[in-house]
Amino acid sequence: MDIRKELWGKTPQGEEIFRYTITNASGAYVTVSNIGAAIVSVVVPDRDGKLGDVALSYEDPLSYIGDGPCLGKCPGRYANRIAAGKFSLEGKDYTLAVNCGPNHLHGGPGGFMNRVWDSRIENDGVEFLYFSEDGEEGYPGNLKTVVRYEWGEDNALRITFTAMTDKTTVINLTNHAYFNLDCQGSIKDHLLTLNASEYLPTDDSLIPLGDPADVAGTPMDFLNPKPLGRDLFADFDAVRFGKGYDNCWVIDGYQEGQIQNVAELVSPASGRVLRVLSTQPGVQVYTANWLEGAPKGKNGVTYHDYDGVAIECQHFPDSPNHPDYPDTTLRPGEVFEQAIIYAFSTL
Repeated sequence: MDIRKELWGKTPQGEEIFRYTITNASGAYVTVSNIGAAIVSVVVPDRDGKLGDVALSYEDPLSYIGDGPCLGKCPGRYANRIAAGKFSLEGKDYTLAVNCGPNHLHGGPGGFMNRVWDSRIENDGVEFLYFSEDGEEGYPGNLKTVVRYEWGEDNALRITFTAMTDKTTVINLTNHAYFNLDCQGSIKDHLLTLNASEYLPTDDSLIPLGDPADVAGTPMDFLNPKPLGRDLFADFDAVRFGKGYDNCWVIDGYQEGQIQNVAELVSPASGRVLRVLSTQPGVQVYTANWLEGAPKGKNGVTYHDYDGVAIECQHFPDSPNHPDYPDTTLRPGEVFEQAIIYAFSTL
């Protein structure tokens, strides 16, 4: 495995932004960066063996700082939404920034995705390290987080998240890569399958209402392969509220700490297949409903709504305010550890 590091740019504060490219023996490669611990490129073959980049990315590294789409990055300390930016923990109330309508999103404006992480090459992988101080963005506890990327000879990208705290806190980590298996255009004809017979209904600000609901007979049913565009604009609250899919599904058969099938994405046009596996109980599928107006993409590309799809394995949105959801509390002495695998192949 060949790993190469290059200086990509500097922030206005002089922080160095690096790119790391991991190439396997077949020539397929991924590029990751210490700005937001981001996935920048995933270059894999189509059914004819032609290599193409299936991950959306920006041309300018500074575009990653404060971008709305959170393109390719790792949001935190809490990915997804917390209602009204408020939660209670061990009898104490905490108030966070409200940065998405009435709610807190992705750890706030100064969250992990907008930080320059420390980085290193370690045992055929790349690791990004971030120390979040007690009180940063309103969260309790000094939190040490490591995101590790490994690229296999089988064209599988494994992401491992680990974290430790010195004070009880909440945590939810994922990666927010947008994929397009055709390397351009819309993803509406991509076929998606989800290992999920339930999803979380939400209010119109995308905060879960409570109990999961069955997908059967609704636009949320992806138990069998279905084009993403088929029900994208259905007259159904779950898709109408977000102008497309921006919803959390509940993974069938979830067992804490166990890697299991989450999703499969297929492009009939290119023949590329993305299989997603994870240790996490939920998956937020986001069809890039608000991508219009994003910074210039690689090679000067202008991105449009529905040009990519994010398949974000994570715990449920607003879990700190739903004690019946899988626990997102991290206590001193515990180790947060989760994994996501993006495995690429062809038909």
